Amino acid sequence: MGATAGAVWGRGEQQDFRSRVRGTLLGAAVGDALGAPLDGLPLEAIRAAHGPEGLSDLAPAYGRRGAVTHLTQLALFSVDGLIRAQVRRDTGAWHPPSDVYRAYRRWAATQSDWGPDERRKDDGWLAREEWLYARRDPAKACLLGLADEIMGTLDAPKNPGEPGPEAAARSAPFGLLVGWEPQLVMQLAVECAAQTHGHPAAYLTAGAYAVIVHALARGENLDAAVQQALALLAPRPGHQAVAAGLQQALGAVRRGMPSPDRVEELAGDGSAEGALAVAVYCVLVGEDVRHGLCLAVNHGGPSAVTGALAGGLLGALHGETALPPAWLAELEGRPTVLVLADDFAMEMTQGPALHGAAASSPGWLARYPRA
Repeated sequence: MGATAGAVWGRGEQQDFRSRVRGTLLGAAVGDALGAPLDGLPLEAIRAAHGPEGLSDLAPAYGRRGAVTHLTQLALFSVDGLIRAQVRRDTGAWHPPSDVYRAYRRWAATQSDWGPDERRKDDGWLAREEWLYARRDPAKACLLGLADEIMGTLDAPKNPGEPGPEAAARSAPFGLLVGWEPQLVMQLAVECAAQTHGHPAAYLTAGAYAVIVHALARGENLDAAVQQALALLAPRPGHQAVAAGLQQALGAVRRGMPSPDRVEELAGDGSAEGALAVAVYCVLVGEDVRHGLCLAVNHGGPSAVTGALAGGLLGALHGETALPPAWLAELEGRPTVLVLADDFAMEMTQGPALHGAAASSPGWLARYPRA
């Protein structure tokens, strides 16, 4: 796998990229928080609690408004792993799936450790963020897949029968590798998804989602981004369900006004390809960011997942300024997300100045150790 490590970025390009990185990570987290109170509730129960139009604002989950689930926690560790992969590249070690797996193992430790004071010094700064130690109903497949040192691969995936959508919901950061070719972005996302979700529909959904985010982050529109994902899915074994879901999402746009019933139809049984179809559809038909996100979570399926997927797409497409300020103000962990987003943008645009052969920042290496 390769990347354009030494690319020269203009000031305007850097600012646009940072806005899209922030937008993607914040958007996914906001969508996750919006959907968290609704997860698993049937549509009738949602309407009974929030009115005939369903949920239209943040509501309490885990004891507060704006709380995120394990989906956001893992997405942040995806970012951490990608930064560490770039830093470790200086040593001649270059295998991003392994670095991401190590990052996911650091997340798994937060779900069993007493707290950040127990962490080793070489675990980096993210593993010492206390709010990330909250246990937010982590998917069983994630805990099982990350329970030991043996990394799942495409040849020997973890949980090979697991078709759930959780791996896709942590995969937006792979799409932010805008200097990579799309096929490499898909490959990395697929390999990292197979570490916990070994069913082809699950890991190929993660790959397709990362490619769509990648195209949006590079300035494409959503239709073009979906077509690129479909083209890259076509040669991969087991792609049919994911491709069919994306085609159904595009077709549903032409069927009149959007409705929760149409969203439920796309969501299907809550598997990965249905969740991605919901996200794509809601971004395409949403009147604005708020409407698209609300549409994405008001259904009887995995609302936090579909909210996170839609939020990541909206943030990559429009940048952080399009996200609802009132929701951002209440978002759990927002300062951490912003710091991590800016660190990622800095690493991808100025990495050689931070830890290259000619220069090195001890502070950066303390934050993102090579170990």
